[in-house]
Amino acid sequence: MNKEEEKIDGTVLEALPNTMFRVELSDGRVILTTLKGILRRRYVRVFPGDKVCVEMTQYDTERGRIVQKYRK
Repeated sequence: MNKEEEKIDGTVLEALPNTMFRVELSDGRVILTTLKGILRRRYVRVFPGDKVCVEMTQYDTERGRIVQKYRK
């Protein structure tokens, strides 16, 4: 992980086409995210309401990448 990237927890609000998701972060922001490549290859299914870990860069605060799905 680079110094510029930060990981933050969130909840999936809605699923969009092309493995894009709208996620509400723990600090209240709503961002647009996509799945990390390994999650796509392993066919990890993400549904609205799931708790996820999102990786964001400091350069774009409106987009992120889902790097982990938490188990319920």
